[in-house]
Amino acid sequence: MRITVTISGELAAQAEAHGLSVEAFVQSVIDEAGRKSLREPRPHTPQRIMAFFAGMAEGSRTLPPLPTESFTRESFYRDRG
Repeated sequence: MRITVTISGELAAQAEAHGLSVEAFVQSVIDEAGRKSLREPRPHTPQRIMAFFAGMAEGSRTLPPLPTESFTRESFYRDRG
């Protein structure tokens, strides 16, 4: 396979910073992306799920309370009456 691209200054600078040729740097980026896509996802443990929801709830104490009427079907679909 042959891929032709126009190399920007940023890509060349990153390759140089890593001490690689542009071709070698691009190959390393592609290899790493391939390895990441093949990794098994971390399991959803109860601890991870609780941490996720705790993160979502963080700061919710500062939100104003909403009346129950705010959560009716009609309140979500006002333009479809």
